[in-house]
Amino acid sequence: MSVRDYGVAAPHGPNVHTDQHVATKSVLNEMSSAEADVFKTILYPDDSYNLDGVYWADMPVAQRIKFVRHVDNVEAKREAKVVWNMFKKDPLSPVGAYVRNMVIPGAGLGLEGYVLFSIGIVRPLLESSFPACWKDHTICNKTWTQSIEYLEICGIIVGQILVGYLGDHIGRRWGLIQDASIMFIGLVMLTAAWGVNQNGWVICYVWSLFIYGVGVGGEYPMTATSSMENAVGSGKVSTKQDRLHRGRGTTSAFLMQGWGQFANQVILILLLLIFHHGSGNPPYSKMAAQWTYRISFALPAVGTLWLVYYRAYKMKAASKQLDIHKKKNGVTGYDVQSLKLTISYFGPRLLATAGTWFANDVFFYGNKLFQTEFIKVLAPGNNSVMVGWLYNLINIGVSLVGYYMASFLIDNKLYGRKRMMIVGFMADFILFIVPAFNFKFFTSPEHIHAFQAMYFLSSFFNQFGPNSVTFIVAAEVFPTSVRATAHGVSAAVGKAGALLAAVLYNYIDTQQKFYVVPWFGLAGALLTLVFLPDTTGLDLKEQERRWRFIVSGRENDYHGVAIHPRHLSLWERFRGVGKNYNGELDFQQRVEEMRHDWVEWQGRKAMEKEAGAHDHDDEVEFPSEASTFFSRTAGNSPKRSPTLSGKEKSTSDLGDGMPEKLT
Repeated sequence: MSVRDYGVAAPHGPNVHTDQHVATKSVLNEMSSAEADVFKTILYPDDSYNLDGVYWADMPVAQRIKFVRHVDNVEAKREAKVVWNMFKKDPLSPVGAYVRNMVIPGAGLGLEGYVLFSIGIVRPLLESSFPACWKDHTICNKTWTQSIEYLEICGIIVGQILVGYLGDHIGRRWGLIQDASIMFIGLVMLTAAWGVNQNGWVICYVWSLFIYGVGVGGEYPMTATSSMENAVGSGKVSTKQDRLHRGRGTTSAFLMQGWGQFANQVILILLLLIFHHGSGNPPYSKMAAQWTYRISFALPAVGTLWLVYYRAYKMKAASKQLDIHKKKNGVTGYDVQSLKLTISYFGPRLLATAGTWFANDVFFYGNKLFQTEFIKVLAPGNNSVMVGWLYNLINIGVSLVGYYMASFLIDNKLYGRKRMMIVGFMADFILFIVPAFNFKFFTSPEHIHAFQAMYFLSSFFNQFGPNSVTFIVAAEVFPTSVRATAHGVSAAVGKAGALLAAVLYNYIDTQQKFYVVPWFGLAGALLTLVFLPDTTGLDLKEQERRWRFIVSGRENDYHGVAIHPRHLSLWERFRGVGKNYNGELDFQQRVEEMRHDWVEWQGRKAMEKEAGAHDHDDEVEFPSEASTFFSRTAGNSPKRSPTLSGKEKSTSDLGDGMPEKLT
């Protein structure tokens, strides 16, 4: 493996404890040819820079397309070779790798998708089996039956904000354990929900769902942040895995939500057939309905209990990135300063991530409108829940295709996150606006298949667009210290969109719903275009490096690619955020940052040798050419002043500075 695979060797940021600026004269003039090659190899990874050190986003369009395609082809061949070698050794090992890296990280969202979408799916069965309670409301309070969706969403909002905060305060691992534990308690309550009468049962059912929702809400920020930070590695440096596949890893965890929905629908169909004597047709007995829905909740309870165990004993390093960041910045508890700076510097980004999620959830909820309408036309007078379930199964299958398409293309530099989000929003806008203004035409029997096609396409583009992208960017565009908080707030605002839809749809008819829903797609596209930066291909560690300049009050001294116009929103470009971007100055800064790490590394080695100790960081090696250059030019380096406490201290520990065994 080339050392360029590791990427930026010292992405930790400036020496914030000194007033000295990095020298601006070209350090390349002081390097021998061999030394220059080594530094370029380390600081210009070949998946982001060409041989001349030109960043991919700075290349002319034709050259950029050629470069990106070449990098993607090389990486695809490498991955195919790895998978083939695994298959030859053990045919099931690729499946095991997929489960470890994609399925398990998204297991919480898979279980969440299974349970939450089951609530709406099982409701027609309850209405058919218990009509006096769920349909006619003669023995049950109508408000309580309607509050199921409201309290479910409220519970999720509470969890998203609360656990997002706790995830940044006490760590990702404890947030993950807490989520799984609350979800397990909620599932036990849902499975055993009962009352002295049917109305009491509904009340117990509703509050059980609220408790479960709190756990589900926390799952969003915890899964997003832990999956993303896991892609960065152990904290030493950013790798190709981060730059080329960070989005795929996070989205692959998120798409488990789709598999959860799929599994739930299949299991409900099978359980109803089993307990209803092999038939899916009405009438449905109370006994068959109860066995069907209670067992459907009991099954994920077992999986969630396993998830509690796995997160407690197998994910002990989930908080490592956050711990490194806090240690580096001397923060204990919650980083209030970073929260204030995030609101000050990245407020428009928060508007984008929260606003687009809000718009998307209105669409996500609105997609159900299509299904109800075309089933009415295709099966007039239908009262079988099985028909709706089978159509929903097809729709989930279409959605899964969208999830996987998003996973495959979200890291592609020529398409990427921002473009995917805008295309998805605009596609859904068109697919809703067309039937809205010609509703009778498309809901007539002779044109119902066109209506049905628009329904499935809206599901596809929702997943291959805003539903997948909002999940990742809400964590990706913010610093590590408040990443879970920002994601939780964005997701909570999104769920407010779902709550709006749930309430609004009870007061307007279907035609009016189609008039209202499309405009949220247009609003989402505009928010994305103006306020959302495109982080496709951006080294996450480089973004953290920029953040440390901001925290130290030296924003204008940062010259790296995190402020490249490609990675800024239109609003940020308009404000001149990218005016200090300068590849040559950035290269010189990073060389000096490496020098600072090298000096500390040498000092540590000397102290360990004198004490006869051995530290694991001894495995970290600087290339001999780099050591030679730093030794020869030691007198040319800017002097470092002591920290405020009077003790010499690096702005980062070596564990975040150099790749292992660079030589």
